[in-house]
Amino acid sequence: MGKIEKTASGKYRMRVYSAKAGCTKSFTHAKKSVVQSMADEWLKSLETRPLSEKTFAECVEDYISMKSNILSPTTVDKYRNIPKNQLSTEFLNMKLDRINGIMIQNEINNLAARYSPKTVHNAAGLISAVMRTYYPALNYKVTLPQVQKQYKEYPSAAEVLSWFKDSPIELLVLLGIWQGFRVSEIRGLKKSDFHDGTLLIDRVIVNVGNTPIEKKAAKTVESRRKMTVPPIIQDMVDKVDGEYITKLSGESIYKRFKRVVKKHGYPDLTFHDLRHLNASIMLLLGVPDKYAMERGGWSTTSTLKRVYQETFSSEREKMDTRIDSYFENLLNNDLTKI
Repeated sequence: MGKIEKTASGKYRMRVYSAKAGCTKSFTHAKKSVVQSMADEWLKSLETRPLSEKTFAECVEDYISMKSNILSPTTVDKYRNIPKNQLSTEFLNMKLDRINGIMIQNEINNLAARYSPKTVHNAAGLISAVMRTYYPALNYKVTLPQVQKQYKEYPSAAEVLSWFKDSPIELLVLLGIWQGFRVSEIRGLKKSDFHDGTLLIDRVIVNVGNTPIEKKAAKTVESRRKMTVPPIIQDMVDKVDGEYITKLSGESIYKRFKRVVKKHGYPDLTFHDLRHLNASIMLLLGVPDKYAMERGGWSTTSTLKRVYQETFSSEREKMDTRIDSYFENLLNNDLTKI
């Protein structure tokens, strides 16, 4: 087994050669112990049964079990739904050593005839991950449907704020459009997370099936971030009953939001679109990309090694103040200051 090395990005990597698989596989993760576990699990998976005895469906289950402590609950749930609802029975029951690139392309073609390009890409990603793990000797290429850029008409921020003024989900809407939070991040917020005008985002609540799951880790490394909390939002938080900012499920938030925006002529607008509006407003205000990405928790190669304390530099605080002033003036209908 190879040695564990530390990469330039700060992560750990191990290259492992398997004579049985006839190839070298690389494992990378932020934690050294996880890299070792991934390598051990892969080698163990190769020793169980020969490829001629294992079906693709069995390999999917083995893959999910192997990654269950590494993947998020939502990703595991998504992976379980792909073979259950999308892949054909014929493909699932095929012995792994009988599968070739043409068969995989045919499966992709069948999926493309029934599902959106994004769904097809997700299914192809799972197929690729399973084949790389259990049948790495098979080199294949497939053509995937092109994901079309979606164009959507957005209302102005002033309109959205007016629609939800004094509504039961006004605070949630403000957290989405002003602070750029995801629904899962809002659901995970507690009043005790707010300290001296700042907030650390490091908890989310997501649904796996119909069960809400609280996770300490957010969507990406960059999603765990500190934010300043404007007084208007802090006052609303202080008036919330209970510890959590909201007790609503993601579906309930979605339905309440959709009822209002549909009434105002925007039936396609989703709660997640508030993050798009948030990003557009930062562009309008001339907020540099570095600070916009920090605020929104978007992941890019330039921010992988960022230290969180740096987000509260004097420049970052200036940008936060500009954004807060913009929304405060909107809420107070003082358009002369915008």
